[in-house]
Amino acid sequence: MSPGAALAETQAALSPRANPHLFGHAAAEAVLLSAYRSGRLPHTWLICGPRGVGKATLAYRFARFVLATGADLGGPREPGLFGGDAPPTSLALAPDHPVFCRVASGGHGDLLSIERREDDRGRLKSEIPVEESRTAADFLHLTPAEGGWRIIVIDAVEEMNRHAANALLKIIEEPPDKALILMISHAPGRLLPTIRSRCRLLPLKALPASLIGEVLRAQCPELAPDDVRILADLAEGSAGRAIELASHGGLALYRELSGMLQRLPALDIAALHRFADRMSGSEGEVAFRTTADLLQWWLSRRVRAAARGEAAAEKPPGAGEEGRLVGLGNLDRWLEVWEKTRHLLSRSDSLNLERKQIVLNAVLALEAAART
Repeated sequence: MSPGAALAETQAALSPRANPHLFGHAAAEAVLLSAYRSGRLPHTWLICGPRGVGKATLAYRFARFVLATGADLGGPREPGLFGGDAPPTSLALAPDHPVFCRVASGGHGDLLSIERREDDRGRLKSEIPVEESRTAADFLHLTPAEGGWRIIVIDAVEEMNRHAANALLKIIEEPPDKALILMISHAPGRLLPTIRSRCRLLPLKALPASLIGEVLRAQCPELAPDDVRILADLAEGSAGRAIELASHGGLALYRELSGMLQRLPALDIAALHRFADRMSGSEGEVAFRTTADLLQWWLSRRVRAAARGEAAAEKPPGAGEEGRLVGLGNLDRWLEVWEKTRHLLSRSDSLNLERKQIVLNAVLALEAAART
């Protein structure tokens, strides 16, 4: 198996519903466990934080734990030191546990996952429609198949359209008994205030680069040490982003892209066209999505550097001593090109533009900004 195929397999195996590992969020896990053991578990939780830090992994970890307890609100018990019952100290279930296996396969009757689905063309929809909220309402009013809890995981709640969000609000205003709603949010500020006010907030922080390096070394042992270091830096606190970049050829794209951007405003047009050619065709969509992510990462660093009034942006990971970015430009100009590029990249599907041309336009805009 090629390294790329192995990484892709690793990513699939570690999807949130099938991931037995949780890194760096012991305090958040302890909050959930304490709330469960108290016997007064809030019905609705808003788990928020940056993308890829483990919010969905924590949600499914908690869902598996609650489902495994059945009707016992106090949680599963193990023999204590003197023969009594000892309270659980972790939300973890073994990967071969029957509940873990059914959740991982999507086959547990008391768990409903709500997320963006694919359309008839196999593309991910831009939002979660109101039909999903109606399905959730019907689901929660069913009798639990195993006599315990009915659980809904929404990933991500801000992706619900207005009608779906309003329908969700009605659900969480009067949730039925033994109902648990775990809502994941990358941008809680976009939610209706009435939804936020009815949830128990559980914020997760970005992970340190050292911990992301440990995750990569454990899950992707074929990566070279320099690759791990670069990915950990590019990830900016998101283990999910690091693994996604590794599995989607992000390292090669990053090295090629940064090689061009480091020379701005002296752009190699021939090299740019060769790079943009990789975005074309049916197999170029993943490369385009990864490149769009890297371009926005690069721009956000440049804007932050300009806002601090630095003479040059931070040296990109993996660059040599000659690799410092030059041509800082005006902050207003960089903000303008950042907004324009972000809008162009995010609307690539709805604008129905050729992916190669989008990348060419984005990089040429960076060149123009670097000259000012």
